[in-house]
Amino acid sequence: MPIHLQLVSLSGKVFDDDVYEVLLPTLDGQIGVLQDHMPLVSAATNGVISVRRNERDRDDQMEVFATNGGVIEVSNNVLKVIVDEADHADNINEAEAEAAHQRALQLKAEAQDEVSLEKAQQLVDRTAVRLQVAGLKRRHGKRG
Repeated sequence: MPIHLQLVSLSGKVFDDDVYEVLLPTLDGQIGVLQDHMPLVSAATNGVISVRRNERDRDDQMEVFATNGGVIEVSNNVLKVIVDEADHADNINEAEAEAAHQRALQLKAEAQDEVSLEKAQQLVDRTAVRLQVAGLKRRHGKRG
């Protein structure tokens, strides 16, 4: 029996299917969730969610999502991940992600106060994850 992944962002359902394994970013580091995982509720951090649909899928066949904050719940072979944002690798253009990251770094460098600096850092973190996912897509030979 596989685990059922429900990945939901503020803009709606992003992924809803049975999978073999999910790797998730948490405050305590990356965790892996397989079938029969113990019940868990945890905060999700900005990072990459990797999904292995079938046991025999290689790492470079995993689906990857850039995510931004949220909550993880595991119970009865259902993994619910509710995040602010979740972008599938196929929907991220690497050149656009790089340009956005450079703009975020520039905003951070130009920040005049603590509030502006914090907002710029959040944008830097978000764009860095999107750039990381775009790079994974390129290295795994998936053009988009």
